[in-house]
Amino acid sequence: MLSFFLAAVLLGFIFNAAPGAVFSETLRRGLRDGYRPALMVQIGSLVGDATWAALGLTGLALLLDSAMVRYPLTIASALYLAWLGVQSLRDARRPPQPSPDDGGASGGAFASGAALSLTNPQNIVYWAAMGGAMAAIGVAEPTPTHLAVFFAGFMLSSLLWCFICAGLVDWFRRAASSLWHRLTYLACGLCLLGLSGMTAAELLKLA
Repeated sequence: MLSFFLAAVLLGFIFNAAPGAVFSETLRRGLRDGYRPALMVQIGSLVGDATWAALGLTGLALLLDSAMVRYPLTIASALYLAWLGVQSLRDARRPPQPSPDDGGASGGAFASGAALSLTNPQNIVYWAAMGGAMAAIGVAEPTPTHLAVFFAGFMLSSLLWCFICAGLVDWFRRAASSLWHRLTYLACGLCLLGLSGMTAAELLKLA
């Protein structure tokens, strides 16, 4: 069971460390306001991760993998990613000043991370396929104990990654010049807009 737990931890790190919308938003918030908002984006994303993980591990993700669910979710995701991308491009042109309200900045960052994770339609696909991943690591018919151990390992690595990622972003904020800040905002904006376009393209497959 220990090896199964460690495999879940590893899969969690791979899932969370992959560059994507949450990482881009963590960079954008962290460059402006520092460690705590960057951390709160990551913590907020755990809301979606935990929700989709619970649905996937109980088999409910298969029920949600339908056009009736994925279509509105995909639309919401594409629009939100596009909005964040435009915000980041605006920040690249005129870098924002740190928010005077630390509590408000952290609350907004948390909500943004949660929204990105909860509206990501790819999470349905990922967790619906998790049964095959468990079979690949030697558990063809997982018991409730296996599911609980996998969930614990995945969420532990996700939580650890929140602090690691926020720390790296804050270090970059302090070490990089204003030019690098602007280039990073630009890269985040292009990434978010690209992800928005890719998400919108999924609508053609669902139509």
